[in-house]
Amino acid sequence: MMRIALYQPDIPQNTGTILRLASCLGISVDLIKPAGFVMDSKHLRRAGMDYLNHTSLLQHQSWNTYTEQIKKKDRIILLTTKAKTNYVDFAYNCDDTLLVGSESEGVPVHVHNFVDKKIRIPMQPHMRSLNVAVAISMVLGEALRQTNQLPDMK
Repeated sequence: MMRIALYQPDIPQNTGTILRLASCLGISVDLIKPAGFVMDSKHLRRAGMDYLNHTSLLQHQSWNTYTEQIKKKDRIILLTTKAKTNYVDFAYNCDDTLLVGSESEGVPVHVHNFVDKKIRIPMQPHMRSLNVAVAISMVLGEALRQTNQLPDMK
């Protein structure tokens, strides 16, 4: 099953929104620490609402512990403005992990070098980036559509 991975997220509201999205679509989430907030933040709870109780969330203390635990069995797909491949032109697999970086820093070079593929969402020139929760929502929807994993398609 497809997964979402959050690399050192900074903004609890975005993380709460992503966790709610994951809950609604039946997707598990890996949160790679450190995060820029405590996990019981009122802002995270407000964005995630009662959906947080239905989310499959694994927290990893660092990138190294995350990579040790996953054993690189499946592809890790990084959403980045630096990619050349458009997310709608990419062929997703059922077991892909969609990785997003922190809102303030993205991901470091060693993470860029580790991932299997990199994709981007086309935007207007001179725009820096989309909100991370919006970006993962767009890409996850396309990935689930392509792999027939949307809840109504099962």
